Parts: sequence; C-alpha cells; structure tokens
Amino acid sequence: MRQVTVGFVRFGAVFGVSMLVPIVWAAAVALGVWWGGWAWIAPVFWACFGTLALSRPVCRMFRALVARWTGTVIPAGYRQAAPVAQMSTGYWWNGFSYSRTSERAREEQRWRTRWSDPATWRDVRFTAIAPVTVIVPLLGLTLALVQRPLGIIVAIASAPFAWRLAEPLAVRFLRPSPAMALADRVEELTAQRADTTVAQAAEIRRIERDLHDGAQARLVSLGLSLATAEKLMATNPDQAKALLREARVGAAASLSELRELVRGISPPVLNERGLVDAVRASALDSPLDTNVTADLRQKLDPPIESALYFGIAELMTNAVKHAHATRAQISIVQRNTDIVVEVEDNGRGGASVRAGGGLDGLRRRLAVFDGTLEITSPAGGPTRARMLVPCESS
Repeated sequence: MRQVTVGFVRFGAVFGVSMLVPIVWAAAVALGVWWGGWAWIAPVFWACFGTLALSRPVCRMFRALVARWTGTVIPAGYRQAAPVAQMSTGYWWNGFSYSRTSERAREEQRWRTRWSDPATWRDVRFTAIAPVTVIVPLLGLTLALVQRPLGIIVAIASAPFAWRLAEPLAVRFLRPSPAMALADRVEELTAQRADTTVAQAAEIRRIERDLHDGAQARLVSLGLSLATAEKLMATNPDQAKALLREARVGAAASLSELRELVRGISPPVLNERGLVDAVRASALDSPLDTNVTADLRQKLDPPIESALYFGIAELMTNAVKHAHATRAQISIVQRNTDIVVEVEDNGRGGASVRAGGGLDGLRRRLAVFDGTLEITSPAGGPTRARMLVPCESS
C-alpha cells in the first residue's frame, strides 16, 4: 500500500507539471471560441507567450523530480550570460548592444541569451511531449477501472509504475544535444584561452613591475654607491669603506628579492622535489598550524603541479587574510585517474566564488586542465575547498 500511495502521489506530481502548458492552450482555445471572430488572435498570442515563459520552469521541475526519485541527473545545458562591461563612453556593452545603465544591459542580455539559446527551443519541444508521460498511463488506468473489479486490482498494481515513463522521456529529450554540447565546449575553450592570455599578460606585468621597483632600483643605487666610493677612495677612505659596506648590504638585498621573485614564478623546491614536498615546505612558512597528508603515486606534469601549488597557496592566503583561521588541513591524494586536493581551515567561513574574485580566477585556471573547484563555506566555518584535476587531461 505504501508503494501504491507513493506511485499515485508521484503520478499526480508528473501530471500537474506536464499539463501546465496544455491547460494554458485549453484556456486560450476556450476564450477564442467564446469570443469568436478575430478575437481568438489575442488568446493564441498569450498562449504562445505563456508556452515560452513556462517551458523552462516546467523542464526544471521535471529534472528535479527525476533526480529526486531516480537519482538520474539530467544536465540543463543552458547558456550563461557573460558579464556586462562599461565602456569609456559611459555606456554598458552586454555582448549584443549598448545601454545607458548596467541594469538595462543585463536585462536585455538575459532575454537575448535566452531566446537565442537552443536549449530554450528544446524545452518548448519537450512541453509538447511531456503530456505523453501521463496521458498513456491515464488512459490505461481509465480502461482498467472500467472493467471492475479486476480493473481496480490492475490499477492498484500498476500505480507504482505509472509515473516511470517520465524518466526515459526526460533523459531522451531534455539532455543537451551533441551539437549543443560541442558549442558549449567551443565556448568554454575560447573563454579558457582568453583567460590564459589575460593571466599571462598580468603575470608579465607583475614581473616587470617587481623588477623595476625592486631589484632594478637597488642595482641602480648599488652602481651609484660604487661610483661614489671609487671617487672617495683616494680622498676619504673611511667614507668609501662605508659606502662599500652599504653596497654589500644592497647587493644581498637585491639577491634576496630576485630569489623571492623566482620563487613566485616557479619555486625551486617544486621543480626539484615535486608538489608534495613543495606544499610541505610552504606549510612550514605559513602562520597557520598546518597538517599535510599525501598519497601521490606519480610525478605530475609541471603545468599541473604549478596550478595546484599556487591554488593551495591562494587558499592558504585566504584562510589567513580573510577567514582569520589558526589551523589548516591539506590533503593530496590520487583517486584512479584524478588528483584530488582538499584544503580545510577553521576560519569564520562565508567564502564564495564571485565573478572576478580570486576563487573565480582559480576555478578558471583549473578549468584549463578540465579541473574543478568546489567550495563549502557556511557562515561560522569551516571552509573546505576541493580541487580535482584529471591526470589524463595533461
């Protein structure tokens, strides 16, 4: 009886979701017949608009029901709107046109992205197919109930299965088509290439700035001190010796800055001893009480090691700077063909991946290797970050 009750409830839920659009059209037809003449055009227009407006919510509810009842997750494949940008003229560019305000630019972009998205028309098609999931079982149950009492027994026995037609239809017609998946992949790779180009340019500018403001300035000062000491060597040896001492200190400071710069570009310990030892060495220099556990059975490619190392360094910096944590746990393990890195701290939590933020940049850098970043950070902590990179993607 429990299975029968659950079956009837689920069938009722599928029926209610599937018949939303047919109900809109039935009401439009009824109004058109009642008004007569050319007045039927207005109800049909609003029925078409209602179908477009309801198609995506109906499909989302279908996916949610199928995922909750069967565990089958059907990806939506909707296109994501790109961020709007303000131009030097003061107008906002949304990828399609210019607008005077950012709100208007985002609103227009949202509508244009939705109507140009192939997934929208896939959803509209599914709203016409969805009633099949309930009409066929409903007709069967109706015919069975006519033949009483045997029909009642058949209806009760088939109730747990009456809703199950929803899963194969949803999987078949709601998942992204190969063309949509290919287009999304092309867009993703294009965005990754742009991110990589921007990141490389920013890194070059950072190195140039550090050399100009740090080591280069010290070397210029060192040259001037040596020139002055050379002139004073005959007339004032004591002052010349003092300048030489200052020059020696400046040379040591310049060498230290150059080493720090090289370590920021590519830490020597990372190149010489690998990811695990580099992370352990970094943990010793961290103000956090850090525990590092590792189970890595292979040497990773240098680009992947570098991405994971600097990803861990950024997460640790966030834990100190923003979360005010005192302890951290770093885990590096290999699971089948994936490298999984988890960083947990006891900070105050509240971290999230915001567009243009540091975590968003980290997510984009990992995406170059088909990697992912997952953040769990409730208010009050703890914060858990999980980076996953497939080994075969290298």
